[in-house]
Amino acid sequence: MPLFEVETDCHIIITWAADEDAASTVVHEAYPVDRVIRLTKRPRDTWVISKTALGIARPTDPCSTARDCLSKAAGDKVHAIRLYMHETGSDLERARKVIESNMVMGW
Repeated sequence: MPLFEVETDCHIIITWAADEDAASTVVHEAYPVDRVIRLTKRPRDTWVISKTALGIARPTDPCSTARDCLSKAAGDKVHAIRLYMHETGSDLERARKVIESNMVMGW
């Protein structure tokens, strides 16, 4: 089954579907108010996200710390960023990238 990338007003969704119509159906069932802006059949059956593009270039994995901060902040992004900065000594921009990327990954 092909892998599709579907961009809506608010989301980028990666899903397996039989065809473009089925991929659109998946999106509309999950996010009925979103408007599909772009729908692309991926050339391969995997999806790769560059850690460097997300601002995660060091050998240590900040996910567990970021996810712990998100949990302590009950999902409040601004509070989680502050907690992450406090716990890791990261600057605001790095903390924002790490927290937001972990929110996208469904902490």
